[in-house]
Amino acid sequence: MVEFPGSGNSMTAPLTPTFDLVVIAASNGQNLLLAERFAASARDQGQSADVLDLTTYDLPLFTPRAPAAGTPAALAGLQARLAASPRWVICAPEYNGSIPPVLTSAIAWLSVQGDDFRALFNGRPVAMATHSGSGGHTVLTALRLQLAHLGAYVVGRQLVSNKTHPAKDDSIADLIARLNHLRIPQR
Repeated sequence: MVEFPGSGNSMTAPLTPTFDLVVIAASNGQNLLLAERFAASARDQGQSADVLDLTTYDLPLFTPRAPAAGTPAALAGLQARLAASPRWVICAPEYNGSIPPVLTSAIAWLSVQGDDFRALFNGRPVAMATHSGSGGHTVLTALRLQLAHLGAYVVGRQLVSNKTHPAKDDSIADLIARLNHLRIPQR
């Protein structure tokens, strides 16, 4: 048994717990709160859901030289946790008009594991959301391009929220319903 960082509870869990949905938070602020709302909405729809807070994983910045120093110890647990869930929601703030460094670096580390850089992402149904002070549309555009390149099936609708336009519960529920309609590939 192991306790996963960012699991939202202090209970221990099997090494690779299986959830219907993992909600990835790429910040420990408003996007973590948004991720928790997505997980709660999925549970309300009868699914098992878990929040994965990327800020709790000790991953160094990925650079072309970084793998020579060895694979970070936290990477295997992150990869197993993501692989165990058929569907993901990613909640990420906009950083300088693009993807936050913690998410970019995690995706880079995950994509260099094994022989196929698309293996973890290929055919994976993914929904995207943001709570951003600067609009949020460009982070979702950049993330959509990256996820599509990696082979993920990205839900067409996305959620953009901010201080003056908070996320609505029915929009969150609709995104989860749309995500559930995407086919899960056989692995």
